[in-house]
Amino acid sequence: MKFIYVTDLHGNHQKYKGILKVAKARKVKAVVNGGDMLPKSGALHDQLDFMDKFLDKHFQKYENAKIHYVCMLGNDDIKAFDPDFQDLCDKYEYVHNIASQKVKIGSYEFIGMNWVPDYPFRLKDRCRKDMKRWLCPSQFGSGLYSNRDGFEDIDDWLKHIKTLPTIEDELNQLPKPDDMKKAIYVVHCPPAHVGLDVCMNGQKVGSHALYKFIEDNQPLLTLHGHIHESPQVTKTSHTRIGDAISIQPGQMRDLVYAGITVENGEVKHFVKGA
Repeated sequence: MKFIYVTDLHGNHQKYKGILKVAKARKVKAVVNGGDMLPKSGALHDQLDFMDKFLDKHFQKYENAKIHYVCMLGNDDIKAFDPDFQDLCDKYEYVHNIASQKVKIGSYEFIGMNWVPDYPFRLKDRCRKDMKRWLCPSQFGSGLYSNRDGFEDIDDWLKHIKTLPTIEDELNQLPKPDDMKKAIYVVHCPPAHVGLDVCMNGQKVGSHALYKFIEDNQPLLTLHGHIHESPQVTKTSHTRIGDAISIQPGQMRDLVYAGITVENGEVKHFVKGA
């Protein structure tokens, strides 16, 4: 099976259109979008408008082309709009929301997770402690959760996060694949330790729990994003954790994506535009 992986498009119309063009030209079975799909702006309802005015018609083009679109929202996409996104995906046979869900395409199962380890920024819709003993970073202000009308302050974020499942918990609660050797995990955050999680200032923010999950379970392939600049900083867009291949193409000013072919348990890939 041949597919395209892209992530962190943040509502960029031209990049969305560019990926569709590539998908048709390469005659792929699917496009996989790893999260942060919607515009990142100060106006809350810009994200709903993008779904209504752009994504709906865009998904219809995949439906017409009979190309699967496997996707999920990310940490910059407002969680209060998750039901709207699910309703939009449900309109189409070829569009699949895989946030904490799985879908089988051909012989392979795609399983998604869009929780991220806590960061200093205020929006906490999809933030979790990485593991029980993990310390949250210093905060830039009070935490916020989204609602459909705006945002609400969290009285004591550092206390509240201790009551939530960890990234480790969330990984263990994901749907199980029928065959781990044909499982493709799409996880918005990258794993720690392997150079896929490095910010421009050199800070490493990947998930230790995710690294251990990959190491222990050995899926065929894992796909990541979140830290746009990491491949440019480290010169690393893919690695192995045991036999599992992990790919993080990043996203920069010009479109970046990975072309991936999986066949008989073998993975071939390239990163374009990095």
